[in-house]
Amino acid sequence: MMQEYKKVKEDYKDCVLMYRVGDFYEMFFEDAIRVSKMLEITLTGKECGLPERAPMCGVPYHAVDTYVSRLIQKGQKVAICDQVEDPKLAKGLVKREVTRVVTPGTNMDLSGSDETRNNFLMSIVCTEDRFGVAACDVSTGEFMLTEVDKTAKLTDEIYKLSPSEIICNEPLLMSGLDIEDLRGRLGIMVEAMDPRYFGDTICRKTLLDHFHVGSIEGLGIAEFTCGVNAAGALLSYLFETQKTDLAHISCIRPYHTEEFMVLDGSSMRNLELVETLREKEKRGSLFWVLDKTRTAMGARMLRTWIEQPLLDVNAIQARLDAIEALNKNEITCAEIREYLNPVYDLERLAARISYKSANPRDLVALKGSLQMLPHIKSQLTELDAERFRGFLESFDTLNDLCELIDVSIIDDPPLAMKEGGIIRDGYNEDVDEYRRARTEGKAWLAELEAAEREKTGIHTLKVKYNRVFGYVIEVSNSFKDMVPDTYTRKQTLVGGERYTMPRLKELEDKILGAEDKLNSLEYELYSDVRDEIGSNITRIQNAARIVAEIDVLASLSEVARK
Repeated sequence: MMQEYKKVKEDYKDCVLMYRVGDFYEMFFEDAIRVSKMLEITLTGKECGLPERAPMCGVPYHAVDTYVSRLIQKGQKVAICDQVEDPKLAKGLVKREVTRVVTPGTNMDLSGSDETRNNFLMSIVCTEDRFGVAACDVSTGEFMLTEVDKTAKLTDEIYKLSPSEIICNEPLLMSGLDIEDLRGRLGIMVEAMDPRYFGDTICRKTLLDHFHVGSIEGLGIAEFTCGVNAAGALLSYLFETQKTDLAHISCIRPYHTEEFMVLDGSSMRNLELVETLREKEKRGSLFWVLDKTRTAMGARMLRTWIEQPLLDVNAIQARLDAIEALNKNEITCAEIREYLNPVYDLERLAARISYKSANPRDLVALKGSLQMLPHIKSQLTELDAERFRGFLESFDTLNDLCELIDVSIIDDPPLAMKEGGIIRDGYNEDVDEYRRARTEGKAWLAELEAAEREKTGIHTLKVKYNRVFGYVIEVSNSFKDMVPDTYTRKQTLVGGERYTMPRLKELEDKILGAEDKLNSLEYELYSDVRDEIGSNITRIQNAARIVAEIDVLASLSEVARK
């Protein structure tokens, strides 16, 4: 096993390698020494054929996300190496592969962070006269790109988006941008990538293949020459580290910095737009005053509006008209805000579903959120504003997905995906049968015994269990001639014979393997439901954006009236 570990580690030298062994993720050698100090966990040792035991530490598999997040906060990259075959079926060593590399900009477990902030990964390409900038929040699927012509403007974009990680080409390190300030004061991980990431051909192909379009013009980004390279490199990096199809990154939004009021980093800090100058806290900032949103995605959108003030008069007027309509309909606004209360973070739920990491409770949370959408939409009919009329036309309330979850998943499922107790009774006949097999197995065997006695006339016929042969029908020698042709002999005894039959074999399979088969089938059905929802990610994201904007407008209306 240690040889296999070293082979994997060779490909991920810059990462802490968490290696799945049974119910733990283990770390060895230098990784173990470093991580045991960082996380304050016990350092032990393991025999590995060397004169000295290999330093080792480990964390439980069910709590791995918590430990990974703590390592990310300490500036580490973590490679997760999982078992990719069933240990029961493995011949020799269980096959393992790295299934995900977690970095500050790709961390999906943001439970301990500020949910009103995006977690951006930024890609920057430096050319002779321009900078291409792309940013993506993998936890929501938001993806954008632009270009700037001066280092000062690039610094402003970095400060505005506050990425947790930046990947770039080598020339950026010599461009005059203060890299050490980004790493030190702002705490951003900055890494120069191999030139292969930034080639024109590979970047364009990566974007075209992912978004399923025939040309860059089809994406509306043809004018952003080095921006395209930044976006392509970012996607390549995500494919390489996340090892998934990133289906939730369904569109790319180009923008010109001239569309928004120019606010340099110094102005944003001094104006205390999103955090106070001294304490670096939300309380006391403009964002704190305006944020009466009820959803995390609404709060993130409000933060973006504050950081990127519009310059287009028509767009500004459309927002004001929407807020005025809400001000004139105070009861409607209050009802909308009430319906927004139970809505979870649809953007991040959608991303977890796309990553196939969503647990059963995530789907129940999604259902609870989707149940509110028809009520929110119905309230929009009361509001006389162009923005709300547009929402009425495009607002998909996702009733089919809500119904799918409702009929398939129980109301209070466990967190674990592979331990059963997820699927609702009546959704699948086999699940119902296996559940009955666990509780009604003895009754089934008694019914079969009674039925066979009556059918054959052998009143001493018995159904018994044997560790070697399983369930058998035992018939004494005096009734041997009455045994029907449908019985198959399994064992000869001194005083009789033991037989099996198709129905008994069927019950044996159900009873003896009911628990394992039930858990396996429930996980399969759960995965099917999750994947079906995953095929509708774009619909969920579109609904999430509408809900977020309604939330922001209702929040601003609430502040305006008070």
